Amino acid sequence: MISLTSLSAPGRKKVSDTFFWSGIVFALLVPSMALAVQDPSGRSADQDDPFVVVLGIVQDAGFPQAGCKKSCCVEAWRDPAARRNVASLAIVDPKTNERWIIDTTPDFRLQLRALDAIEKPAATPDLAGILLTHGHMGHYTGLLFLGHESIGAKDVPVHVMPRMARFLSEHGPWDQLVKYRNIALREMAADVAFKLNERITVTPFRVPHREEYTEVVGFLIQGPQRSIAYVPDIDKWTRWDRRVEDLIAGVDVAYVDGTFYAAGENPERDMSAIPHPFIAETMNRFESEPAAERAKIRFIHLNHTNPALDPNGEARRKIEAAGFKVAAEGERVSF
Repeated sequence: MISLTSLSAPGRKKVSDTFFWSGIVFALLVPSMALAVQDPSGRSADQDDPFVVVLGIVQDAGFPQAGCKKSCCVEAWRDPAARRNVASLAIVDPKTNERWIIDTTPDFRLQLRALDAIEKPAATPDLAGILLTHGHMGHYTGLLFLGHESIGAKDVPVHVMPRMARFLSEHGPWDQLVKYRNIALREMAADVAFKLNERITVTPFRVPHREEYTEVVGFLIQGPQRSIAYVPDIDKWTRWDRRVEDLIAGVDVAYVDGTFYAAGENPERDMSAIPHPFIAETMNRFESEPAAERAKIRFIHLNHTNPALDPNGEARRKIEAAGFKVAAEGERVSF
C-alpha cells in the first residue's frame, strides 16, 4: 500500500514546466489548444523526460455546452478558438515513444489528433494504454471511437477499477469492445501502484463522488524527477477521508477539481446536489499555506458556467493573484 504522503519528493530535481507549439496545422486542427509560452525562468526540461500534456480542461459536457444559449457560451458558439475540450491528460515517454491517455472523453477524436501532433504515432491509435477515473459520461464514452464502427483498435490496455471492469464487460455497447478485443481490461486496486513502464508509476486512489455504476478515483503519476496528481472529480474536500493538503504536499503539480467557481454560479441547478469543491473554497482552504504549495494547484474540469474560463475575467485574476493556476490546453509538465 502506498500512502499519499509517501510520494513526497524532497530533494528531487525541479524540472520547470514547459509548453509546446506544434505548428500551424495543429492549431487549425485543434483550435482550443492555446499557444503557450516558455516558462519565465527560461529553464527547460530534458527532451527525454516523460511529461503529461493537458488535452482538455472542461466538465463532461464540453464548452460550449449542448443547448446552452446563455452568455457564458455565446462567444464559444461564435468563435471555434474559444471552445475547450473535456478534461483529459496524456502521459508521454519520448524515450520509449509510448503514449497513454487518462480518460477517453467525448472529444477523443480531437484529443488523439492533438496527441499525434505532439508525439508522432507509429500506427493508429498507438496507445500504450488508457486509464479511466470513473464511469461518468465525460470520462469514458470516447472508448467508442476504438470500436468496430471507428478505429477498430486491437487490445488497447484499459486500466480500470473492478466495478468499472464489470460495467464495461457486462453492458452494451461497451461489452462489444471487450468481445471484439478492441480493448483489453486491466484491473487496478486502490492505493496499489503499478508500472506503465520502467520510468513511470501510477497509483489510483478512491475519492468521494457519485458511484452509480463505478468507483471514482484520482491518480498519482510518478516519474524519474517529479510526481503529479490528477483529481478531476471529487465531492467537497470535507467528505474525503484524507486531507487534500497532504495530497498537495506529496506531489510537485496537482490538477484538481475546479468545476464551479463559487456558490450561486448556476442558479438553474440545485448546486447542493452537485457538491464539487468550489474553486473559492479550495483557495480559502489553502490561503495560509506557503506560496509554493498554492503554486502546485491547477484547476481543471471547469463547468461551462465557470467564470474562470475567461482568461481575462475577474475570477481568473483572483485565482492567479492568490497564487493558483487554471490548467491550459496544451500545457506540458515534465516529471
